[in-house]
Amino acid sequence: MLILTRRVGESITIGEHIKVYVIDIKGRQVRLGIKAPSDTTVYRQEIYQRILEENRLAAQIGVGSIREATEGKE
Repeated sequence: MLILTRRVGESITIGEHIKVYVIDIKGRQVRLGIKAPSDTTVYRQEIYQRILEENRLAAQIGVGSIREATEGKE
């Protein structure tokens, strides 16, 4: 892990197209601004973990379960 020190108004660049700005610091909370191409997806860590878990659960559903859920709906 790379650890950097930045002050309000300063930024870091990731690759050629992503820039992360320190917008504000209040106590233990930091506000960040992220400038990235519109096709770049940015998630908060807790949301990203939830997405991964839902994808994992969805992958466990068997074909039989899908057939049962959709029977009579055609």
